[in-house]
Amino acid sequence: MSKQRKIQDSDWLYSFLRPYVDFVVRLSYREMRFVGRERIPKDSAIIFAPNHTGTLMDALVLLAMDRSPKVFVARADIFKKPILAKIFAFLKIMPIMRMRDGIDEVKRNNETIERAVDVLRDNIPFCIFPEGMHQTKFSTLPLSKGIFRIAFQAQELMTDKPLYIVPMGIRYGNFFRFRSTVRIQIGEPINVGAFIAERKGMHPQEQMNEMRTLLEERMRESILYIPNDEDYHATYETCAAVVSRQEAILRKEKEHHKLRGLNAYFTANNRTVKQIQELKSSDPERARRILDLANEARALRTAQNISLKSVALRFPVLSNVLKGLIFLLLLPYILVTTIASLPTTLLSNFLNSKFKDAAFHNSVRFLINLVAWPVMMIIYAIVAYIALPWQFALALTLAILPSPLVADDVYRLIRLWVSDFKLWRNKPLRKKYAEIRDLMF
Repeated sequence: MSKQRKIQDSDWLYSFLRPYVDFVVRLSYREMRFVGRERIPKDSAIIFAPNHTGTLMDALVLLAMDRSPKVFVARADIFKKPILAKIFAFLKIMPIMRMRDGIDEVKRNNETIERAVDVLRDNIPFCIFPEGMHQTKFSTLPLSKGIFRIAFQAQELMTDKPLYIVPMGIRYGNFFRFRSTVRIQIGEPINVGAFIAERKGMHPQEQMNEMRTLLEERMRESILYIPNDEDYHATYETCAAVVSRQEAILRKEKEHHKLRGLNAYFTANNRTVKQIQELKSSDPERARRILDLANEARALRTAQNISLKSVALRFPVLSNVLKGLIFLLLLPYILVTTIASLPTTLLSNFLNSKFKDAAFHNSVRFLINLVAWPVMMIIYAIVAYIALPWQFALALTLAILPSPLVADDVYRLIRLWVSDFKLWRNKPLRKKYAEIRDLMF
């Protein structure tokens, strides 16, 4: 009788496809940055604990962090169809029950916990989203018990090996726009064995509660954390309004003078959030005025369909001139790639129309580019080689190969161009943002 295959066991097809999948994941973002990878403990059992904002893409960007295999968990209801269950097993994803599934279903988590412990004993990193569900906000949800039950049980069975929970923060530039940016920060790991030993006089449930508080704190340190209260949207609007000035201030400081790109943006926004929270205590009237202005600005901006990116941009006039020149220079190529990518774009839009939750849209776009675009390229190549001399066919095939990426970036260019122009014309809106900046600094 053959030995039952474990989810963490090596699979030749998985290993063969993995580099291609990682490559397409990286192409799905204009920039992908990992910060703090040196914090991941070596020669230890690892439980990754990221926040959850982007459905399937959250798992894929973590998988693309390095070449090591990883095992994930996902909510059990998506495993109900046998074919999907087989696909998820191939992708090294295990089911986990939630309280909303009913108490009888939750009891089945014991099997998942046992399998998770087995994964950790085999030195395979295990990834669980401790919030239990996704939300498209720069905030956090209450952490579920599953990750702590797994950690405590694994530590009990693995006395010969250190076990760490590694908090991670995934920060997307935009939750809903394809080809946005993503920054993944690895937080300070929690040594589970040491944590339990330091609290050996406590009841296990008390230990878990304290670990939950600690993990929540370290996860929040790894993301742009905005309290999910009535001021959430106003706070984020303020972040965009002052980010350029905040970055300029940061670069004048010795410890931050080298900050650039996503890291500078991340640090500046976190400082703005902290500044607002401090103002609420030290100068509540000023804080209220800033947040009220931000709410008013947000209402005006969204009514005009103006992007927050336009608000954050420091030199919109120069930016528009550069965008226009690039567009005119590349117009013939843009038209070809836009037409070539039209079938996959229409398919993505059709499938996305079936999802009420827009958080799934980028995952759909990714899957279309992963599977459908290679099929389209084969069709285009065959037609080109039939209709043209091979030299021209080869050139055309290579030229249209990046069509979905070019089309997305061009769409973004035009969208922001229009948005910048609308902001430039809207003097009352610009005045509100200027007042916010004056009050903040």
